[in-house]
Amino acid sequence: MEPRSASPLEKSTVLTLESRTGDAAALLERRERHLAAVQEHYFADPPVIERGWRHHLFDTDARPYLDMVNNVAAVGHAHPRIADAVARQLNLLNTNSRFNYASIVEFSERLAALLPDPLDTVFLVNSGTEAVDLALRLSWAWSGRRDVLAVREAYHGWSDAADAVSTSVADNPQALETRPAWVHTLDAPNAYRGRYRGADAHRYAADAVAAIERMRAEGAPPATFIAEPFYGNAGGMPLPDGYLQAVYPAVRRAAGLCIADEVQVGYGRLGEFFWGFEQQGVVPDIVTVAKAMGNGHPLGAVITTREIADHYRSQGYFFSSAGGSPVSSVVGLTVLDILADDRLQENARVVGAHLKAQLEGLAEKHELIGAVHGLGLYLGVELVRDRTTKEPAPRETAMICDRMRELGVIVQPTSDRQCVLKIKPPLTLSRAGADYFVDTLDAVLTHGW
Repeated sequence: MEPRSASPLEKSTVLTLESRTGDAAALLERRERHLAAVQEHYFADPPVIERGWRHHLFDTDARPYLDMVNNVAAVGHAHPRIADAVARQLNLLNTNSRFNYASIVEFSERLAALLPDPLDTVFLVNSGTEAVDLALRLSWAWSGRRDVLAVREAYHGWSDAADAVSTSVADNPQALETRPAWVHTLDAPNAYRGRYRGADAHRYAADAVAAIERMRAEGAPPATFIAEPFYGNAGGMPLPDGYLQAVYPAVRRAAGLCIADEVQVGYGRLGEFFWGFEQQGVVPDIVTVAKAMGNGHPLGAVITTREIADHYRSQGYFFSSAGGSPVSSVVGLTVLDILADDRLQENARVVGAHLKAQLEGLAEKHELIGAVHGLGLYLGVELVRDRTTKEPAPRETAMICDRMRELGVIVQPTSDRQCVLKIKPPLTLSRAGADYFVDTLDAVLTHGW
């Protein structure tokens, strides 16, 4: 009898077992053989990360790393309450959200309760990209128009619509040249190095309002305005005071809607505020959220008003197979419980303030630090070669990140100039962890990279 050849599934099992052995270089070679090249990885020679705990990661050599970038794992890596809740639910039921079960109802109720009136209607999806894409479609259905106003230096996702309103040249070098005609951009309201700086930053709002009025006069008023209410991709930077208080009413006078993209900055990360839009003193028409709400599980949401949500009927019906599934809803509920029980928003406020003060102290010592941006546990350390000209230091930033990793700290560059150390760790970060990060950065800036 001819020996039976292994089935594709059996071959796959062998490969899976083999992938758990071997060194980092061999695993990276195999990764690059089958994963699309544009699906990038951190570091040129990345360690093999095997597990995580709270705000630390561990590689296959049991080397610990302080994780200063993982805003996805908001309540900490490998939280036992999430693991237990998922295991219990998988032993009971996991199916699509068209079935009637308690967890999706309770999760939607609790999400709506986190938002001010009249934001009381929830769509559940799988990611921030899907949330932004759906939010844009809601605004188009509401207004019957398509023109969108977005700020520069922003990232909102990778789907066709979400990418269209993403303007960061760090994520797409051709971002500004390849926008479709229905996307209109505003100056990045960057008070540190933009067109208007310092005390003049209030002028961004006046320019934005003028642009909206021009669009109305030209017969193409915006269907929507989309922005992070706290500027994440630019380096953890607050918008100028009063910016959204001026822009939102101007958009609404044009019968458009205002989308607050809270995917990175919301869910307690800012410490003093649960949502970024609270810092600006406004209430958006649509809120998008993801990342933190699932702690690594694919979970996102759009929260809006009942009236806006009902307009989606003109587009057909909405359905997401795994969005709001029993397991996803249980994960979302458990994350909210942990945020409250472990007082992680308060931890972000206290530890974040301590960390920012320590980093500002480093800026007095090291000329390379041009500014320290941010609030809570969403901070950015902007590195410049000259504080007067603000010449960006992207090469130094990349090398510092590599050296920090060698010393046991994971940190990465951000902004269109790739010269900002983005600091958005799990909200479990302790004061000792913050001090270790500052001490390590001080050592690298003092002794070289």
